[in-house]
Amino acid sequence: MNDSDYTLTSPLRDAEVTGGPVLALTVLWHPDPARIGEQYLDGSGDGVIELGRFMPMFSRPGKDRLPLGYGGISRQPLRIARTPDGGVAITPPDSRMIVELDGEEVGGAQQLGAERVAEGAVLGLGRAVLLCLHWATSLPRNNPVKGLLGVGSAAIMMREQVRAAAQTNMPVLLLGETGSGKEVAARAIHAMGPRAAAPLVAVNMATLNESLAAVELFGAAKGAYTGAQTVRVGLFGEADGATLFLDEIGNTPAVVQPMLLRVLESGDYRPVGAAGDRHSSARLIAATDQDLYGGAFNHALLRRLESYVIPMTPLRERREDIGVLILHFLAEGGAAAEEFPFALVSDCACYDWPGNVRQLAQVVRRALLSVRMGEVPLLTALTRSVAAPQGSAARLAASAAAQGDDFAAEAGAYRGGQGRAGQGVASNGGVSPAGNGAAAPAEARRGRRAMPDHEEVLAAMDGNGWRILSAAQSLGISRPTMYKLLDEHPQIRRPERIAEEELRSALAACDGAVDRCAAQLRTPAEALRRYLGALGLN
Repeated sequence: MNDSDYTLTSPLRDAEVTGGPVLALTVLWHPDPARIGEQYLDGSGDGVIELGRFMPMFSRPGKDRLPLGYGGISRQPLRIARTPDGGVAITPPDSRMIVELDGEEVGGAQQLGAERVAEGAVLGLGRAVLLCLHWATSLPRNNPVKGLLGVGSAAIMMREQVRAAAQTNMPVLLLGETGSGKEVAARAIHAMGPRAAAPLVAVNMATLNESLAAVELFGAAKGAYTGAQTVRVGLFGEADGATLFLDEIGNTPAVVQPMLLRVLESGDYRPVGAAGDRHSSARLIAATDQDLYGGAFNHALLRRLESYVIPMTPLRERREDIGVLILHFLAEGGAAAEEFPFALVSDCACYDWPGNVRQLAQVVRRALLSVRMGEVPLLTALTRSVAAPQGSAARLAASAAAQGDDFAAEAGAYRGGQGRAGQGVASNGGVSPAGNGAAAPAEARRGRRAMPDHEEVLAAMDGNGWRILSAAQSLGISRPTMYKLLDEHPQIRRPERIAEEELRSALAACDGAVDRCAAQLRTPAEALRRYLGALGLN
């Protein structure tokens, strides 16, 4: 039997036909960069994955199957098992290997709901290997499309849709958030279609004001308006026999929308000031990050545009692709994977990326500059585009800098273990430039900014499901700093200081939902989940 008979694997064919999700592990980061993007899909049927140094076997289409292999991973397996409620139970091995879940060190069994797995849970092993635990709804396959990278089911299906759309002349509507790759998809559709030899004519509709939009799109006759000394062809004329890409279609001026509808229906249009119609065979691709269905957009035009709709999945819903993307952007910058700090990769994998792939690319480029200048890049600094909330003037960052080296030690109060500072890793989540284990105070490098006050900390925790990492990112501070602020907060409690009867009562009132219980008790969700597990309550 050859390797293709084993691939990721034959037992999964029924899963793809029925649409049932399959539990999958994707390598986000590995000391051997060639392993990044490899996957294991659980086709065994028993819903249990034994994850260790020599099991299971990871692969990607066309490659040999190999275990993770890295010496820092325990031989004793970490157990991942599907639960009757559709979620997953994770049981770390009895070993010295450090296990992290979504950037937080764990010491006991963890329960994840089906929705959390759908978001992609990030497993860190030995602070060297990162895996994404997620659902897979399609078999891995090699279907490359230039610019559309990714190994997960969402990326595979996006590429399938782009390939299918490229073989037609139907209008295509690309829907997705900013930075999710809509223009990349449009260019791929054009490049893979029968009009590839012709130009792709592109315009951002948000740049066209109402008075000039018709002229830009449809052209104008000589003398049609003041200053029209010659005939103007217009974009539909330029794209005759080619492809016209209308980006930000939701910003099309209302007066022009009926004109677009006409040209889409018949190919005919009339230049401004012209005596007769002209015809264009332009193939139309449109894109928007707006909700065209709930606003004032011309619904008849929308029906014509949506002949073939391709939704562009946001990056937070395909977390399994983040490692492959980081590796690609590093290669574009002429950098090796070893230049990118592991802790920063971990933070990137756990971040929700409101700016999607474009934002990730920018962060990787900025991080490379920081690394090459001898600095330790922090995700909170790299993603901050506006000033973070300011506390009172009495707490300026001089005091933050003075306390900086203690932040990692304080983290142990919530993580149940040592901080990173004593292990050659800076407390801000990156490797210390000196390499001697000294923590580099995050806020000191960020310009001595004021610390958030108690109200801001409480609001951040409330607004982020009582998850420490997300709250820290929203405040623009490091995770260790957040631990210290939580420890000092008069209204935020450690779970071990809450009476067991109160825990039981709150858990029952919240129907067992730990995140809601954490909000009610005002205690971090991750710490509460671990403590409930130790008490046997979850």
